[in-house]
Amino acid sequence: MNTNPSNSLLTVPTGSLKIAEYSSDDNNLLLSLVIPTYKERNNIENIVNILSRLLDEAIPSNYELIVVDDDSPDLTWEVAQSLIPDYPQLRVMRRQEERGLSSAVIRGWQASTGHILGVIDGDLQHPPEVLLQLLHKIEGGADLALASRHVDGGGVSSWSVIRRFLSRGAQVLGLVILPGVLGRVTDPMSGYFMVKRSAIAGATMNPVGYKILLEVIGRGQVGEIAEAGYVFRERTEGESKVTWKQYVEYIQHLIRLRLSTGKLGKISQKVNFPIGRFLRFGAVGFSGVFVDLTVFHLMRTVINVGLTRSTIMSAEVAILNNFLWNDLWTFGDISRKQIGNRQRFKRFLKFNMVCLAGIIIQTLVVNFLYNTLGMNQYLAKLVAIAVATIWNFWVNLKLSWRVTEVK
Repeated sequence: MNTNPSNSLLTVPTGSLKIAEYSSDDNNLLLSLVIPTYKERNNIENIVNILSRLLDEAIPSNYELIVVDDDSPDLTWEVAQSLIPDYPQLRVMRRQEERGLSSAVIRGWQASTGHILGVIDGDLQHPPEVLLQLLHKIEGGADLALASRHVDGGGVSSWSVIRRFLSRGAQVLGLVILPGVLGRVTDPMSGYFMVKRSAIAGATMNPVGYKILLEVIGRGQVGEIAEAGYVFRERTEGESKVTWKQYVEYIQHLIRLRLSTGKLGKISQKVNFPIGRFLRFGAVGFSGVFVDLTVFHLMRTVINVGLTRSTIMSAEVAILNNFLWNDLWTFGDISRKQIGNRQRFKRFLKFNMVCLAGIIIQTLVVNFLYNTLGMNQYLAKLVAIAVATIWNFWVNLKLSWRVTEVK
């Protein structure tokens, strides 16, 4: 029985986001339910009370509720902590160094002892009564059970047409990018589910943004999946955290999972080469070609600048375009930790130098393949571009966006 002898906070796990196997402790519980929170002061007591009553009746003393709060400015964690004497199955974690709903869920699971791991929002938009249906499906043999808005008994209360369109569009996009994962569930963006610990134990998670279900299915060993319908409720307290950023992160997550779980991901692991980051770098470089040609055309036909100056200036504009996108997207996880305009300007100067060297390398390769080996000039050009691209990426990774400078 988990009796929480004090109202002290849980220690936040550190290191990789990996779920441990079962412990040999005889006190392992049946269910560990994580409630990730941020600015939910007005909801937390209500959700803890409702969940405790439901689970006390269904599986008395065989569960734990773990509130994981991202250091809310409204002191949600403190309110939750004050409830522990009245709810002995309640545990509270306050995260001050990390942020994000997905990682909060995993940190909560890492601190748990349950054979079944679950997650439910702390804002009462997920109807708590569906929890028992999910538990029943897991006990009936499913590895994962999720609450879905898109099966019988499911729906949304008062969503706008735009939000409905975005939700369905996200699902269709996911089926295109990652059919092996998205095709297994009707509501891939659901944040309300349970999974057997054994299905994800040992798997290192790498979530992006708000939703973790994709990560669990994509990286775990999840066999049978069951679903239960639920109606998504509108908030009565607090403010919605759904923004355009969550949809962008969802797409990024799909692409990352596709790259890491497919053939490219296996190759990347074998040769220790960041293929996902390289493909983003290549996409940015492709956009730079269009920028270069557009600026060159305008300078030659509209402004009437000379050929050499047009070539140099259009190339520099393309380099600036590529730098900005790479700084924001390709190496964004690094650049966000290198704060300040001075640091950004240093990265830009290094990027310029590396790209200049890349142009020289491309010229040398073209001449060698064409003049020395007699290769077709266009094929030689393509090979030279590929060599220069790999050079630009690898050296920029090691020089312009140096991990050693992250503080």
